Order: sequence, then structure tokens, then C-alpha cells
Amino acid sequence: MHPIPTWLWGVFWAAVLTLLVVDLLGHRGHHGESRRAAWMWTGVWVTAGLAFGGLVWAVLGADAGQEYLAAWLIEKSLSLDNAFVFLVIFQSLSVPVRAQHQVLFLGIFGALIFRALFIFVGAAALERWSWVSYVFGAILLVTAWRVLREDPAKQRDNRAVSWLSRHLPVTQHLHDKKFIVRREDGRRVATPLLLALLGLELTDILFAVDSVPAAFSVTKDTFILYSSNAFAILGLRALYLVLAGTLGKLRYLHYGLAGVLAFAGLKMVVTPWFHVPPLPSVLVIVALVGTAVVASVIARRREAPATPQ
Repeated sequence: MHPIPTWLWGVFWAAVLTLLVVDLLGHRGHHGESRRAAWMWTGVWVTAGLAFGGLVWAVLGADAGQEYLAAWLIEKSLSLDNAFVFLVIFQSLSVPVRAQHQVLFLGIFGALIFRALFIFVGAAALERWSWVSYVFGAILLVTAWRVLREDPAKQRDNRAVSWLSRHLPVTQHLHDKKFIVRREDGRRVATPLLLALLGLELTDILFAVDSVPAAFSVTKDTFILYSSNAFAILGLRALYLVLAGTLGKLRYLHYGLAGVLAFAGLKMVVTPWFHVPPLPSVLVIVALVGTAVVASVIARRREAPATPQ
């Protein structure tokens, strides 16, 4: 654990809240819904995440800086899996792009709260019971096997949304950007936007069970864990809008994500006997995800001439 100055927590929250407010104001009405704006905001969040990592490096030292970068990369990589789920949820509920930002903004805000709970409880458990690291490692290895076998790009519905649809009074029609509306008989019903929001929150809780233990594989410091997770998650909305049209084309991406999860799981299991420093972990993560993306692009280009015009 690194001694964390109180002012560094202050800088973190000031940066996060300021960017959240700017992001919210920048998307009032129908502003900021273009792909160009999504690219810009993706750049803003990536720059902010890396810049804060540079501050961590300068204040807490090289080891802490490398741990932050590794944890941020793990969360950023695994957030691509979240983006697949976002796409499935929005498509299954026919939520238009103009309404997606509001749902994503609230969903990601909720994710910040749940991740804090998972991280601080997980850190306390690891500090008290060393065997918890083996439990985390086992969870990651099982999840890696599941991700390896199931291509998220081929999913057509979301289990959480399907369950909610059966158990909540729901209208099939959008009512602008409202989450709950009143019918003529006075009964309140949920709109597809509320289903999408609840689906995102429930799914993120499930993803946190995977991604938080993965981040624990590179550091046990709660400040580094939470700040890296926060900056990676906060950029997820813009990253989703950038990749929404191309996610289905990255056919081998789930293999790279499975590799990241398996690598993190093995690190958790072998840590008592063999320690992998943060910097090599960064290189492994970049290599796994980068190889999967490049392989997907090459495969698609090879098939392009054979595609009917």
C-alpha cells in the first residue's frame, strides 16, 4: 500500500466531477451525439486517465505509476466487453442514439458507486484473508473460459433485460427521454429507457465481479484501483459510441479479452511464489488485445474482395 496524500484524493474527485459536469453540459439537447464528438470525448477521457496516471507516477513513484497504468489498461480492455452488452441492450429495446447518452451517463455514474463498494470490500477481504486471492483467481479463470467460448458479438438479447421485461410493467414505446410514464388509467409504467438503465446497472455489477479481481492482480492499493477504474469507466460512454458500428466486426476480440482475464487469474494464483511486475503486465495486456484487434482487421480485409457488391 502506498501512503496517499489527502490532496491527491481531492485532485482526483475534482477532476472527475469537473469532467462529468462538462460532459453533461456538452450533451444537452441533441448536442454531442455525432461520431466526431464521440471521438473527441474518447480522446479527452483517455488523455485525462493517462495524465492522472502521470500525476500518480510523479507523486507516489514509478511502481505506483506502473500499477495504475496496468490497472487502467485492464479495465479499459475489459470495458470493451461492456460495450458489446450496451449494443445488445440498445438494439433489443430499439433505443435511438439521441436517447442513449442519458442512459449511459446515469449507468456509468451508478457503476462508479458499485465499483467503489467492490474495491474497498475486496481490499479488506484480501488484507484479512490471504486465501481470497485464490478465489479471485479461480473466478477470473472460469470467466476467461466462458469469454473464450462465447462470442459477445453474436448475442441478440440480454438476460437481465429479458427478466426485467417479464417482471415490470413496461410500455413498448419511447416517451422522449422519460424513464417512467403514467398511462391513461393512472398506472405508472417503465419505458424502454428505464429497462436499458437497469439492464446496464445489473450487467455492470456482474462485470465488476470479473474486472475488479483482474485489477487486484496488479495492485492491492485501493486508491490506485479506484482511480484507474473510474477513469477507465468514465470514458466508456464515448468509447461505445465510437465503436458501436464496428464492435461486431472485431471477431477475435473476445479471445484477447479471455487472454487478459486468464493472465490476471494466473497472476492471482501464483503471486505467493512468483511476482510479475506491473510493467511486464502492461506489455502482456497490450499484446493480447492488440493482437486480437489486428487479427480481426486482417481477417475482415481478406474477406472484403469476396463480399458481393
